Amino acid sequence: MPSARSRAELDARVTSDQLSDSLDALGVRGQVMTGDIGALQRPARIAGPARTLRFAPVTTSVDDAYRAPDPYRPFIEFMDGVRPGEVIVIATGGDRRTAYWGELFSAAALGRGAVGVVCDSYTRDRPKVEALGFPVFSAGTRPLDYRARMQIVAAQVPVRCGDVDVAPGDLVLADTDGIVVVPDGVHEQAVSRANQRAATESSVLDQLLAGRSIGEVWTTYGVL
Repeated sequence: MPSARSRAELDARVTSDQLSDSLDALGVRGQVMTGDIGALQRPARIAGPARTLRFAPVTTSVDDAYRAPDPYRPFIEFMDGVRPGEVIVIATGGDRRTAYWGELFSAAALGRGAVGVVCDSYTRDRPKVEALGFPVFSAGTRPLDYRARMQIVAAQVPVRCGDVDVAPGDLVLADTDGIVVVPDGVHEQAVSRANQRAATESSVLDQLLAGRSIGEVWTTYGVL
């Protein structure tokens, strides 16, 4: 497989819709996350390779969990490994009890060069995260900390997030319409198609605004 650095780059104009359509054209379906995961700030658009994290319920008592001397160490180590351009993907199995991301992790992510986070559950510190300008895509907000409720069980492994399988390094594009994941094996084809579609749709838009009929445009470009 090509390395992330040698891969075709996604045009900044490409939307989640265009990338989804490109995957459909390749016969690669089921790559769009569920609609309950959305942008907390608008407008928002992030794109980059996935850096994955998996949570599961704590198996010890609350008292034992609170006696743990360094409860955030796994998350700290994960964050210390973040590389510029990455999209952090947090998979919790859809747990809706707690929040998994907030202001200080956003600040750390910004400092490491991450472009945003996608979480299949709740986040918190929304006003403070918005003030930082760090894009967050989640199921909403809730103030509860995950400590003594959930724990990290794996990092940089394939995860299931928003009903989509995400492997480390997979391209993730998230905008205000939704979140699309491009598997490594079809990266080149999908990005090439999406880039071309973005360029074509720009021409189509100009033609429609100039008064050309939608039928004529479809016949000429095959894009709507």
